[in-house]
Amino acid sequence: MEIERKFLIKYLPDNLEKYACIAIEQAYLSTDPVVRVRKSNDNYTLTYKSKGFLSREEYNMPLTKDSYYHLREKADGNIISKKRYLIPYDSNLTIELDLFLEPFETLMLAEVEFDSEEQAKAFIPPDWFEKDVTFSKEYHNSYLSSKIFNV
Repeated sequence: MEIERKFLIKYLPDNLEKYACIAIEQAYLSTDPVVRVRKSNDNYTLTYKSKGFLSREEYNMPLTKDSYYHLREKADGNIISKKRYLIPYDSNLTIELDLFLEPFETLMLAEVEFDSEEQAKAFIPPDWFEKDVTFSKEYHNSYLSSKIFNV
């Protein structure tokens, strides 16, 4: 089960370069249900996500590099590319800060995953977070894959 909240970003935190960064590329084979392939640095996965916003089922299966590129060719729409910074927060949480590349280069989103819905609802975001977009489908990567999005 994935339990997460998403936020737009007002400004980037200081010293961003000191945090771990992952280069992510993902393509969608289906958006209903969500089935995607992802390259995360040198790791490759096939993911299924159920419908939902705050909570939803998520299953990840490993892929080989060859399988990833084979399936990527079958994807529809935009391939999403982004840099993900992993920022430790509040002793046991990690902020996943996504800085998107073309065609969404002005989009900056932060995701925070939680152990429970209660923990998610009680979360107080840092000052550099802006609008909570957890319940806005327009900020799901699967939605972005089929749209040209201007922020």
